[in-house]
Formats: sequence, structure tokens, C-alpha cells
Amino acid sequence: MENLDVMVLRSLRDWRLAGRRALLATVVRTWGSSPRPVGSIMALCEDGTVVGSVSGGCIEDDLIYQHTRAYAQASAGAVDQAGTSQPGLRAIPTGAPGFVKYGVTADEAHRFGLPCGGTLELLLEYDPAAEPLVQLVLALEAGQLMQRRVRLSDGAVQLAAASTPAELVIDEGELINTFGPEYRMLLIGAGQLTEYLATMALFSGFAVTVCDPREEYSGAWQVAGVSLTREMPDDVVASFRPDRRSCVIALTHDPKLDDLALMEALTTEAFYVGAIGSRRNNEARHQRMLDHFEMTPAQLARLRGPIGIYIGSKTPAEIAVSVMAEVLAVKNNVTLPRDMDVGHAKNERAVTHNDSADLVCGVRPEGLPMQAVGGLAP
Repeated sequence: MENLDVMVLRSLRDWRLAGRRALLATVVRTWGSSPRPVGSIMALCEDGTVVGSVSGGCIEDDLIYQHTRAYAQASAGAVDQAGTSQPGLRAIPTGAPGFVKYGVTADEAHRFGLPCGGTLELLLEYDPAAEPLVQLVLALEAGQLMQRRVRLSDGAVQLAAASTPAELVIDEGELINTFGPEYRMLLIGAGQLTEYLATMALFSGFAVTVCDPREEYSGAWQVAGVSLTREMPDDVVASFRPDRRSCVIALTHDPKLDDLALMEALTTEAFYVGAIGSRRNNEARHQRMLDHFEMTPAQLARLRGPIGIYIGSKTPAEIAVSVMAEVLAVKNNVTLPRDMDVGHAKNERAVTHNDSADLVCGVRPEGLPMQAVGGLAP
């Protein structure tokens, strides 16, 4: 599943190029609880097709009802030759952008499914020009961060490249919204855990690339929609060019592969760089990089491990949930409570339950020496 904003803008572009009437709705203000954040967008075609979301669904239903009814009435000849709707019928939405609020009263909040009496305000752009949409989608598909400025008096659009992500800004004269390319995830290793994590990342809107030069793993890869490469990890990270919308996660447990990727990733702007492993393995990795690869403590401060949030996970699917949750928290600038940190939680558990700090959830797999225990479970 690709970036939702790109999907919305691409659909809107296609509708307008085909000469179809459509509108773009943007959440510009919220009060109280809101199901979608400021900056969320939704496109609505004249036939009622919707891409994107501005609420949990009820507001979308109302917009569909209000606007498709006007389009349908126009198609049926319910508008006179002067372009004026007959009495009792809605006019076709057109002209300058307009504002609409939902959830102002308790009844409306209940009707539209807004939580806790929340209120949101939308800006509706009627029949946005096709050419700026073409340019915007092309830039986003090329990986460019873009700023879109809408003049409220007439809906005119200006586009400009942006250097950093920014929150939506709106005043009496214009709306400024910044759109970014897809978030990207690079996973080192093509094992079972990677399959679960890649699937979750796809549904979370990430473009996913998996790197594994080991034929016994990459040869069995089965997740559709993921780019697979068998090149060496450090070369892949370099060509991947991680930016502020990228994350790199090492999952092989093989230092010869993981360390190469991590060292390269730590020199980039990737918002998340981490590796699977136990607390002891994580400490050993840090020491290796300090002693043998001339990494600095400042560089290693960005290296996450053990990765994930502490949910007592033991299976590959649960571990993937744990890791994906942490990635999304970092992406969304959410500071997680200390008790959810894997290292802290396991240290506390070791003291409380008299567990060894080196064991995975306090269990040593029978027949395996201590150094073979990988420490998967966050």
C-alpha cells in the first residue's frame, strides 16, 4: 500500500484530466478529539468515488451525499440555462474554496461519529486545476518533498520544492500544505520475521526493500509488493540513500551483514536505524563498532537496540508488531514511556523474577549454548 496522500492526489489528477468534476477536502483545524489529524486529505469524484479520509467515515458519507446529489441533478437537467438550480435543489459546488465545520454541536458530533464532542473544519477545493496536480504527483513520485500553496480567494495553486517537512499553515489568504514522498523501509535479511514486518510496513504506507545476499533466504521470499535485492548490505544502503522519511532495520543476526548496513545507515538522515538482538548482543555490537570500525559514541547513540516496544512478544508475528509500533512512534514523534523500552523492561523483569539478563524472556532453549541465544523477543 503506497503513501495515502500520493494515492489521493493521483486519483484526483486522473479524474480532472478525464474532465470529471471533483473536489479536494483538507482538514485545516480541529478542536478536541479528532479521528484524523490536520493536513489529512480526501478526494471526491462526481460519481461518489472517494479516496482518502477526513474522519472515521460519517463525514465522508455526508460529503458524498451533499455533492453527488448536486452533480446528479445537474446531469438530469435540473439546472436551468442560466446555470441556476431549480427551487429546492442544490447548486453545483464551484468557484473559490470554501470552509465547512462538522461536530459543532453535541448532536452533530454524535451524528458524524466525532469522538468526545470533537470538531473539525475542512477546506473544500472545487474542481482543482489538472496541470498543477500533474506536476505535484510527478515530483512526489520522484521522491521530492513539495509545498502546495492555495490562494483562498480563487483557488489558484502554486507549487515549490521543500527542504524539510512542515505542518499545515492556513491564514486569511492562503493554505500551505507540505506533501512528502513515500516513507521507505530497508530491511536487512529475508527471514520469517522480515516477512511479517514487511507486510505490516506495506499496509502502513511504506515502500519496502529487502536485502539479503544469502540465496537460502532470498530465494524463498514470497511477499508481493516488496523490492528484493541480493547485493551486499552496505552497497544497498548507499544506493538506497536513506533520508528523513527512511528507516533501516537489520534482522539477520549475522554481524557480517548487519554491521555493514548499520554503519552505512548511521551516516545518513534515516529517522530510524536499528537491529534485532538481545541486550547482550546489542552491547557487543556497540563495542565491535567502537573497537574495530572507528564509530563514535555520538554516532552509535542513534542506533536502536534491542528494537521494538516491550509487549512480551515471543513469536515472529508478535515481534514484528512490536518493531512496527516503535517505528511508527518514532515517525510520528511520539515519546514512548520508559516502561515500554525493551532493555529497561527486561532489566526490571530480571530483577523482579530473578531472571538472567542474558536470557530471552528468562528461558534458555534446551540444547543451545548461551552464546547461541539470539534474543528475539521484545
